[in-house]
This record gives sequence, C-alpha cells and structure tokens, in this order.
Amino acid sequence: TRLYCCSPRVVSAPVDWDESTKVTGYWFLDGARGWRPPEQLAAFLQEGSAPVYVGFGSAAPDPVGSREAAIAALEALGLRGVLATGRSGMASPRVIEIEGAPHDWLFPRMAAVVHHGGAGTTAEGLRAGKPTAVFPSNLGDQLYWGRRVHALGAGPEPVPQKKLTTERLAAAIRAVTEDEGMRRLAEELGQGIRAENGVARAVEIIGEVRMTS
Repeated sequence: TRLYCCSPRVVSAPVDWDESTKVTGYWFLDGARGWRPPEQLAAFLQEGSAPVYVGFGSAAPDPVGSREAAIAALEALGLRGVLATGRSGMASPRVIEIEGAPHDWLFPRMAAVVHHGGAGTTAEGLRAGKPTAVFPSNLGDQLYWGRRVHALGAGPEPVPQKKLTTERLAAAIRAVTEDEGMRRLAEELGQGIRAENGVARAVEIIGEVRMTS
C-alpha cells in the first residue's frame, strides 16, 4: 500500500493508479499549540488590518534583493506585511520582519500569503484558506505546487525567484489581495481541507491492510 499525504482537493489520484495507492489528505503537524508570539509581532497584528505574509525560503537565490523587493512592493501598494527573513524588528512602519512562526498559527491571521512554494508551506496556506502567490526557488516541486495553486484558482501564475522584481511581486500581491474570485476559491478550498483528517484516514487504511494481511 502506498499513501500520499496530500489533499485530494489539491491533487486527485490519477485514473491509472491501482487500489493499493491512496491520497489520504494532508498530515499536518500543528506547531501552534502552546506557542506564544513575540510581543512585537503580537502588537503589530493587533494594530491594524491583516497583513500579507512574504517568505521566500532558506534557499532564496538573492535574500537581500528579495527582501528589498518585498518591502518596496508592500509600501507601493500601501499594505502591511510580515516578512520571514530570519531577522526580528520593523523593516518599515508597515512591515515587520520575523525570525519565524508556526504557519498554522500565523497564516490564518494573514490577508494572503506569498512564498517559495514548498510542499508544507503551500499546504498550510491552502488550509488557512488564503490566496497564495508562489515564487519558487527551484523548478521542481516548488514550481509544481505553484502551478497547482494557480490551476485551482487560488493564486496567480508562479514566477521563478530568479525573475523576481519589485514590479512582478507587486502585481502578485495585488492579485492575491484584490481578486475577489481568487479569494472566494481559496476560502472554499481551505474549508474543504480543514474538513479532512489525513492522519486519521492513513491510520484507517493501515488498519485495513493489517486486518487483511
């Protein structure tokens, strides 16, 4: 038996798979239980409208350039933002930088999410029901997840990080914050994913296999 820990709403099982291969739903490892945000982050979130999360991953080809582009794009659009850069403090009056935070705690508090398209980060953004813009740092799995998000109507077309500019980033952020159709589809997808329990389904399947073996 082969189990794939992805939501069937995001990736459905191909018709040529046999009965021993199952898509169970995501296996979320929630990290928010007992976690408390730093005082500055908590205060920032309480002081205004929901911000946009921006995080390009540890393998970002140009961390300095992407940080500067994110700050410039958010400022140009007049939006608040949370940047996951490994730093801590205010990058501008509207933008705070953080060392990190559990995505299952942070993403539900965001207006939208912009990230590198890692499988886990994508899953958390979709579970939270947030429109998602993907800027992959590789052309493998991250680009794939970006294309899936776009195909589901929950985000714009992915743009490789090597092509990232302030203008392209601003356009993506504008899409995920202003496109009402995109927002509605993301919310509906999130509701469906939250109704799944991939871990329970995997345990059930394993139990069935053990009973018949």
